[in-house]
Amino acid sequence: MLIAQNIKISRILRNTWQVDIIMIVSCTGAYLVREFLIKHHFEIPSIIPTVLGTAIAFFVGFNNNQAYDRWWEARKVWGALVNDSRSWARSVITYFSQKEMDDQAFHELKNRLVCRHIAFLYALKAALRGAVDETYRQYLDEGDLEQIKHHSNIHNAILTLQSRELQELTDKGMIDGFRFMEMNQLLVKFSDEMGMSERIKNTVFPTTYNYFTKVFIWLFVVSLTLVISQYAGPWSIFLGWLVGFVYVSTQINGMSLINPFDNNSAAIPLNQITRTIEINLLQMIGAARVPKPVLPINEEYIL
Repeated sequence: MLIAQNIKISRILRNTWQVDIIMIVSCTGAYLVREFLIKHHFEIPSIIPTVLGTAIAFFVGFNNNQAYDRWWEARKVWGALVNDSRSWARSVITYFSQKEMDDQAFHELKNRLVCRHIAFLYALKAALRGAVDETYRQYLDEGDLEQIKHHSNIHNAILTLQSRELQELTDKGMIDGFRFMEMNQLLVKFSDEMGMSERIKNTVFPTTYNYFTKVFIWLFVVSLTLVISQYAGPWSIFLGWLVGFVYVSTQINGMSLINPFDNNSAAIPLNQITRTIEINLLQMIGAARVPKPVLPINEEYIL
């Protein structure tokens, strides 16, 4: 996620240079075609780029709105995960009765339930980013790893382990029915938030919208250059590119939000969010080793 107030021009050019070259070539070709082929035959009506520009504005606006809706929904889902994760750890710490369990075993029980949730978050993050990340393994014991090794959906399997142990503790009388319902509801929320994240990840944005927007921008740039070349001469190449650059930059900016869980500067900072939850939960159980927060890269963005 970008955190800098001002965007460096070098970043913009890195994202648009290929399209810029295509537009410059197209504008040059349009200017030459008019100058040597159609100049003495007919003039391109100015209404053509006017209508195309209006149509493109609607397309770009729609695409950007939908892209931001996906990004913002993903951010709200992970914001809820932060709150619910803290509630889970707080419930684990305060709700259970020790019964006949010795202090060491009781302490290990609480640590296991909290650390298992941290493993759930890391497994979910890795799945959403399509990355090979086995950080979750360091928060699971050998018994848990053995039970989930054949599951393709690791984070869902971890939730099942949590639910199973919560039921066992209820059967032992270590938690009453009302508190069991509260903690089970948190597990349901985790499942809902997991499902919403997977839905956003697996739902492909309609490619036709992005494709036709690119085609229309190209047509607009060419037609605009043809029209203004009769007034600006060779400068129409620069002016055509300049106007096209505005449309292209706006469109690329919106499309960068389409996949909010990608590992790039415009996506949701899953590394930071997961690490923040990890730090909070480990401090709540009094862990000896707590990792450091994720820092911004070049004071520009955070992953």
